[in-house]
Amino acid sequence: MSSSKNDSLVIIPMYNEKENARAIIEAVLSLQPSFDILVIDDNSPDGTADIVKELMAENPGRVNLMQRPGKLGLGTAYIAGFKWSLEHHYEYIIEMDADFSHNPADLPALRAACAEEGYDVAVGSRYVSGVNVVNWPMGRVLMSYYASAYVRFVTRMKVRDTTAGFVCCTRRVLETINLDAIKFKGYAFQVEMKFTAVRCGFRIKEVPIIFVNRVLGSSKMNTSIFSEAVFGVIRLKVGSWFRKYPKYNPKE
Repeated sequence: MSSSKNDSLVIIPMYNEKENARAIIEAVLSLQPSFDILVIDDNSPDGTADIVKELMAENPGRVNLMQRPGKLGLGTAYIAGFKWSLEHHYEYIIEMDADFSHNPADLPALRAACAEEGYDVAVGSRYVSGVNVVNWPMGRVLMSYYASAYVRFVTRMKVRDTTAGFVCCTRRVLETINLDAIKFKGYAFQVEMKFTAVRCGFRIKEVPIIFVNRVLGSSKMNTSIFSEAVFGVIRLKVGSWFRKYPKYNPKE
């Protein structure tokens, strides 16, 4: 277990998030039950890592930093964070954005779905109870909503928000999935993780959240990232016909 003795870790990738870094970390630290934090910084030139290091000194064991040499993709950041979480014996591992589009106040509900209700994966879902998105241009809302519908159609997953990036999973999910076999680096990574979890026999619950577009800093989303999610899903589905997925056996 980590030195803080918490069983839950929030992984927050950051790149040029100096406007949000301190606020998002302090918001997570204020919650009950307690969550530890791992920030993965891809060599932000704006000094994001320096802010995180200040908070590490103020909160030893609870705030952690992994620094990488440059932008290597969202998926690789989370894979590195997942491996770190396993090495440090966390039970509940959560993916979250740095820009407050994911409300830290929703973290306890995501954890509870796994820790108390027995689900393996909890997805903070924008679409499980309507369309809960604030401050997005209508074009982006429609693109995101229909992309998720398209992914559901191709993959046959019973998950309404397939591209969601606010996700809690249990340690056993990360131990069962072959993390090195996860191929996508952009937002398609989110689809691949959910699809793989389903194919491995894990149970997923969608927890309704309200997604708020970032106020500070600049979005990392672009059309090439989004097109990976749209076109990559076909390769993901076809590839699954020829791949054997490890099966989780709760009786073991």
